[in-house]
Amino acid sequence: MARIENFEEIEIWQLARDLCRIIKKLTSKGPFLKDFKFSSQINSAAGSVMDPVK
Repeated sequence: MARIENFEEIEIWQLARDLCRIIKKLTSKGPFLKDFKFSSQINSAAGSVMDPVK
């Protein structure tokens, strides 16, 4: 069994990071540009998926 040294090596974390990048791209154009607060909230929620549980 492989030993994980860092949470960034976990595949689900890497997928969450990819999702966060996609959401960032989507919220940087179109109707999201007019609603900064909503865009910020969506980006924060996407980013929190990557946060390790303490």
